[in-house]
Amino acid sequence: MRSRCLVVSPASLRFHLPSLALAISSLALVAAQGPRALAQGTFGLSSTSLHAGSPVDVAQVFDQDDCKGGNRSPQLSWHDAPAGTRSFAVTIIDPDVPGRGWWHWAVAGIPSSVNQLPENASASGYLQKLGAVEARNDFDTEGYGGPCPPAGKPHHYVVTIYALNTSSLRIAQGRPALMFEHEIGTATLGSARMVVTYGR
Repeated sequence: MRSRCLVVSPASLRFHLPSLALAISSLALVAAQGPRALAQGTFGLSSTSLHAGSPVDVAQVFDQDDCKGGNRSPQLSWHDAPAGTRSFAVTIIDPDVPGRGWWHWAVAGIPSSVNQLPENASASGYLQKLGAVEARNDFDTEGYGGPCPPAGKPHHYVVTIYALNTSSLRIAQGRPALMFEHEIGTATLGSARMVVTYGR
């Protein structure tokens, strides 16, 4: 079998040199950053209970007064936390309530080895087993309190996962949600969120 050689003219070589230099520079940058450069992604949040931009299911709706839901905290999963993450925190707030908004859930002290919470983690004892702590929400109960807005226009609910640079915040179970907000804010490395809705 005869071997074949590729003949490249000087003109075509000059044409491809800028692209070749760019490719070599990119490979050198990746090599300098190491294997993590290829694996690093964007901190993200997802849920099998909630769907961004969509109404909340009755299972997550509050279960007191004139709201007749299941009051089950939503399933949440997250990925690609920032380097240096020591723990996670979760909050759910309704910003459509006048003033500081309405706090439905605040959790801190979720270990850095955890990347998801099952549905109903608040009431099932799952969070306590992890060593996490929950705030007193604006219904004046500890743990999760689902959506229950006044009748009328649907409200928005901002669900946020925070990556924190400490595994020990200075807050205890049952403290007001605003205390959780302050302490979380002092230790946040990054966050990811989704927004859902609910109206009656």
